[in-house]
Amino acid sequence: MTTDRDSVLLAAVGLLSRQPSASMDEIARAAGISRATLHRICPGRDTLLHEIATFALDRMTAALDSAAITEGDPVEAVRRLADAVIPEASVAAFLTGETRLFEDTAICEAWERMDARVAALFLRGQQSGSFRVELPAAWLSEAFFDLLAGVGWAVQEGRLAPRDSTFALTGLFLGGALRTDQHHSQYQNANQNQNQNQSQER
Repeated sequence: MTTDRDSVLLAAVGLLSRQPSASMDEIARAAGISRATLHRICPGRDTLLHEIATFALDRMTAALDSAAITEGDPVEAVRRLADAVIPEASVAAFLTGETRLFEDTAICEAWERMDARVAALFLRGQQSGSFRVELPAAWLSEAFFDLLAGVGWAVQEGRLAPRDSTFALTGLFLGGALRTDQHHSQYQNANQNQNQNQSQER
Protein backbone atom coordinates (compact mmCIF):
# COMPACT_ATOMS: atom_id res chain seq x y z
CA MET A 1 0.00 0.00 0.00
CA THR A 2 1.35 3.44 -0.94
CA THR A 3 1.61 5.95 1.87
CA ASP A 4 0.17 9.39 1.11
CA ARG A 5 2.97 11.70 2.24
CA ASP A 6 0.71 14.75 2.54
CA SER A 7 -1.73 12.83 4.75
CA VAL A 8 1.11 11.79 7.03
CA LEU A 9 2.39 15.36 7.29
CA LEU A 10 -1.12 16.71 7.92
CA ALA A 11 -1.65 14.16 10.70
CA ALA A 12 1.69 15.20 12.19
CA VAL A 13 0.62 18.85 12.05
CA GLY A 14 -2.57 18.06 13.95
CA LEU A 15 -0.70 16.22 16.69
CA LEU A 16 2.30 18.54 17.03
CA SER A 17 0.14 21.67 17.14
CA ARG A 18 -1.38 20.21 20.33
CA GLN A 19 1.62 18.27 21.65
CA PRO A 20 4.90 19.82 20.44
CA SER A 21 6.94 17.21 22.33
CA ALA A 22 5.16 14.20 20.79
CA SER A 23 7.52 11.33 20.00
CA MET A 24 8.12 9.79 16.58
CA ASP A 25 6.11 6.77 17.75
CA GLU A 26 3.16 9.01 18.65
CA ILE A 27 3.40 10.83 15.33
CA ALA A 28 3.42 7.52 13.46
CA ARG A 29 0.36 6.34 15.37
CA ALA A 30 -1.47 9.61 14.65
CA ALA A 31 -0.74 9.09 10.95
CA GLY A 32 -1.85 5.46 11.05
CA ILE A 33 1.53 4.11 9.95
CA SER A 34 4.44 2.26 11.52
CA ARG A 35 7.48 4.03 12.89
CA ALA A 36 9.56 2.32 10.20
CA THR A 37 7.34 3.82 7.50
CA LEU A 38 7.60 7.24 9.11
CA HIS A 39 11.40 6.94 9.14
CA ARG A 40 11.38 6.09 5.44
CA ILE A 41 9.47 9.32 4.81
CA CYS A 42 11.60 11.41 7.19
CA PRO A 43 14.66 9.72 8.74
CA GLY A 44 14.85 11.95 11.83
CA ARG A 45 12.85 14.39 13.93
CA ASP A 46 14.67 17.50 12.67
CA THR A 47 14.07 16.45 9.07
CA LEU A 48 10.44 15.70 9.87
CA LEU A 49 9.90 19.13 11.44
CA HIS A 50 11.44 20.84 8.42
CA GLU A 51 9.26 18.81 6.05
CA ILE A 52 6.12 19.54 8.06
CA ALA A 53 6.92 23.24 8.24
CA THR A 54 7.58 23.43 4.49
CA PHE A 55 4.30 21.60 3.85
CA ALA A 56 2.47 23.92 6.27
CA LEU A 57 3.88 27.08 4.73
CA ASP A 58 3.02 25.85 1.23
CA ARG A 59 -0.60 25.38 2.33
CA MET A 60 -0.71 28.78 4.02
CA THR A 61 0.83 30.48 0.98
CA ALA A 62 -1.67 28.80 -1.36
CA ALA A 63 -4.52 30.02 0.86
CA LEU A 64 -3.04 33.52 0.85
CA ASP A 65 -2.76 33.46 -2.94
CA SER A 66 -6.41 32.43 -3.27
CA ALA A 67 -7.60 35.36 -1.14
CA ALA A 68 -6.30 37.98 -3.63
CA ILE A 69 -5.58 40.40 -0.78
CA THR A 70 -4.04 43.07 -3.02
CA GLU A 71 -7.42 43.64 -4.64
CA GLY A 72 -10.48 45.64 -3.60
CA ASP A 73 -11.53 47.05 -0.25
CA PRO A 74 -8.99 46.17 2.49
CA VAL A 75 -11.63 45.14 5.02
CA GLU A 76 -13.27 42.79 2.53
CA ALA A 77 -9.79 41.50 1.67
CA VAL A 78 -9.30 40.62 5.33
CA ARG A 79 -12.59 38.74 5.28
CA ARG A 80 -11.49 36.84 2.17
CA LEU A 81 -8.19 36.11 3.84
CA ALA A 82 -9.96 34.75 6.92
CA ASP A 83 -12.18 32.53 4.76
CA ALA A 84 -9.12 31.21 2.93
CA VAL A 85 -6.89 30.51 5.93
CA ILE A 86 -9.41 29.17 8.45
CA PRO A 87 -9.12 25.64 6.97
CA GLU A 88 -5.39 25.92 7.72
CA ALA A 89 -5.83 27.02 11.34
CA SER A 90 -4.17 23.89 12.72
CA VAL A 91 -1.26 24.51 10.36
CA ALA A 92 -0.92 28.04 11.75
CA ALA A 93 -1.04 26.64 15.28
CA PHE A 94 1.85 24.31 14.47
CA LEU A 95 3.95 27.05 12.86
CA THR A 96 3.32 29.40 15.77
CA GLY A 97 3.94 26.86 18.51
CA GLU A 98 7.01 24.99 17.23
CA THR A 99 9.85 27.17 18.57
CA ARG A 100 12.59 25.05 16.98
CA LEU A 101 11.50 26.32 13.59
CA PHE A 102 12.94 29.72 14.50
CA GLU A 103 16.39 28.18 14.00
CA ASP A 104 15.57 27.09 10.43
CA THR A 105 16.65 29.92 8.13
CA ALA A 106 14.69 28.74 5.09
CA ILE A 107 11.48 28.36 7.08
CA CYS A 108 11.92 31.76 8.75
CA GLU A 109 12.48 33.44 5.38
CA ALA A 110 9.35 31.80 3.91
CA TRP A 111 7.31 32.90 6.93
CA GLU A 112 8.66 36.45 6.66
CA ARG A 113 7.64 36.65 3.00
CA MET A 114 4.10 35.57 3.85
CA ASP A 115 3.96 37.90 6.84
CA ALA A 116 5.14 40.83 4.71
CA ARG A 117 2.29 40.27 2.24
CA VAL A 118 -0.29 40.40 5.01
CA ALA A 119 1.37 43.42 6.63
CA ALA A 120 1.15 45.17 3.25
CA LEU A 121 -2.61 44.56 3.27
CA PHE A 122 -2.94 46.23 6.67
CA LEU A 123 -0.72 49.13 5.57
CA ARG A 124 -2.98 49.59 2.55
CA GLY A 125 -5.97 49.57 4.88
CA GLN A 126 -4.37 52.19 7.10
CA GLN A 127 -3.61 54.39 4.12
CA SER A 128 -7.22 54.10 2.92
CA GLY A 129 -8.56 54.99 6.37
CA SER A 130 -9.99 51.55 7.20
CA PHE A 131 -7.59 50.44 9.95
CA ARG A 132 -6.23 52.18 13.02
CA VAL A 133 -2.97 53.93 12.22
CA GLU A 134 -1.62 53.81 15.79
CA LEU A 135 -1.19 50.03 15.46
CA PRO A 136 1.82 49.14 13.26
CA ALA A 137 0.89 47.13 10.17
CA ALA A 138 3.55 44.52 11.00
CA TRP A 139 2.00 44.02 14.44
CA LEU A 140 -1.49 43.70 12.94
CA SER A 141 -0.17 40.91 10.73
CA GLU A 142 1.39 39.16 13.71
CA ALA A 143 -1.83 39.53 15.70
CA PHE A 144 -3.89 38.11 12.82
CA PHE A 145 -1.74 34.98 12.58
CA ASP A 146 -1.69 34.55 16.36
CA LEU A 147 -5.48 34.69 16.45
CA LEU A 148 -5.65 32.21 13.59
CA ALA A 149 -3.44 29.84 15.57
CA GLY A 150 -5.70 30.35 18.59
CA VAL A 151 -8.70 29.36 16.50
CA GLY A 152 -6.83 26.23 15.44
CA TRP A 153 -6.13 25.22 19.03
CA ALA A 154 -9.67 26.06 20.16
CA VAL A 155 -11.27 23.94 17.42
CA GLN A 156 -8.95 21.00 18.12
CA GLU A 157 -9.79 21.13 21.82
CA GLY A 158 -13.53 21.44 21.20
CA ARG A 159 -13.83 24.96 22.62
CA LEU A 160 -14.95 26.46 19.31
CA ALA A 161 -17.22 24.97 16.66
CA PRO A 162 -15.58 24.82 13.20
CA ARG A 163 -18.57 26.60 11.63
CA ASP A 164 -18.01 29.57 13.97
CA SER A 165 -14.29 29.85 13.24
CA THR A 166 -14.34 32.47 10.51
CA PHE A 167 -16.69 34.78 12.40
CA ALA A 168 -14.67 34.33 15.59
CA LEU A 169 -11.46 35.30 13.79
CA THR A 170 -12.84 38.27 11.87
CA GLY A 171 -15.03 39.44 14.73
CA LEU A 172 -12.24 39.56 17.27
CA PHE A 173 -9.57 40.82 14.91
CA LEU A 174 -11.52 43.51 13.09
CA GLY A 175 -13.10 44.58 16.36
CA GLY A 176 -9.66 45.80 17.41
CA ALA A 177 -8.17 46.77 14.06
CA LEU A 178 -10.90 48.89 12.51
CA ARG A 179 -10.94 52.62 13.04
CA THR A 180 -13.42 53.58 15.75
CA ASP A 181 -15.67 55.56 13.43
CA GLN A 182 -16.08 52.50 11.20
CA HIS A 183 -16.57 49.97 13.98
CA HIS A 184 -20.31 50.26 14.49
CA SER A 185 -21.40 50.08 10.86
CA GLN A 186 -18.98 47.28 9.99
CA TYR A 187 -20.07 45.09 12.86
CA GLN A 188 -23.74 45.81 12.50
CA ASN A 189 -23.43 44.39 8.98
CA ALA A 190 -21.30 41.46 10.18
CA ASN A 191 -23.78 40.54 12.90
CA GLN A 192 -26.67 40.69 10.45
CA ASN A 193 -24.81 38.36 8.08
CA GLN A 194 -23.99 35.97 10.92
CA ASN A 195 -27.63 35.86 12.06
CA GLN A 196 -28.79 35.22 8.49
CA ASN A 197 -26.30 32.34 8.13
CA GLN A 198 -27.39 30.78 11.38
CA SER A 199 -31.06 31.05 10.36
CA GLN A 200 -30.29 29.33 7.06
CA GLU A 201 -28.43 26.51 8.85
CA ARG A 202 -31.47 25.89 11.06
